[in-house]
Amino acid sequence: MQQSTLVRLKENLEFKTPILVVGLPGVGLVGKLVAEHLVDELGAEKIVEVYSPHFPPQVLVNKDCTVRPVSNTIYYAKAKENDILFLVGDHQSTTSQGHYELCSLYLDIAEEFGVKTIYTLGGYPTGKLTYEETVLGVANNTKMIEEIKEYGVEFRESEPSGGIVGASGLLVAFSKMRGIDAACLMGMTPGYLMDPKSAQSLLKVLCKMFGIEVNMESLEKKAEEMESILEKLKEKEEQQTIQEVKPTEEDLRYIG
Repeated sequence: MQQSTLVRLKENLEFKTPILVVGLPGVGLVGKLVAEHLVDELGAEKIVEVYSPHFPPQVLVNKDCTVRPVSNTIYYAKAKENDILFLVGDHQSTTSQGHYELCSLYLDIAEEFGVKTIYTLGGYPTGKLTYEETVLGVANNTKMIEEIKEYGVEFRESEPSGGIVGASGLLVAFSKMRGIDAACLMGMTPGYLMDPKSAQSLLKVLCKMFGIEVNMESLEKKAEEMESILEKLKEKEEQQTIQEVKPTEEDLRYIG
């Protein structure tokens, strides 16, 4: 099978103990929204592009009607004292084999750049049309758990109960084999739609951890738009519930 391809846009890069933040598409697009927002706000520089036969067989159409292949990208930004690498992109793998191969590739890159800490970002689906300003976490060692708790992240016994699917989970598990500390941070989300409100909660935690401040105006606008959509969904859900419990004429005849 054809191998994944790396395109290095910058050579001879050196970083000072960089942190890798992973925000690939997932539940509610929470992690993707956060990572891409930080890339924009910090003026991050594109340094590596990843192309893979494990991505969907499609191209994406640009505003000017030109096309580009599906890819994932690594960016670099300086945030106060931290060198931060961001892994963002269009898709995760469409196959189980691809997930493992790509995660191995991402960890190879992390080792090459001297990464010692990885934060993967995602959404925790609640299945409820309500908002919770909670960030859940898991990590590959207990020391990291104690450190992250200081920033208000909750660690619940055996949660998520169904595990974590995709790069967000695999990178945390396999990074331990390479001596890299890693944690997955998840914003609570209904899981049905893009959730910029959950992304805001997760972004606030990351900003505390990195000691930075960023403008959240664009996320706030997206959150307001999605809030309007959620309100309509709630109304529809309530109407369906009322219709389901409304007694029929036959039922009424048995009321004494």
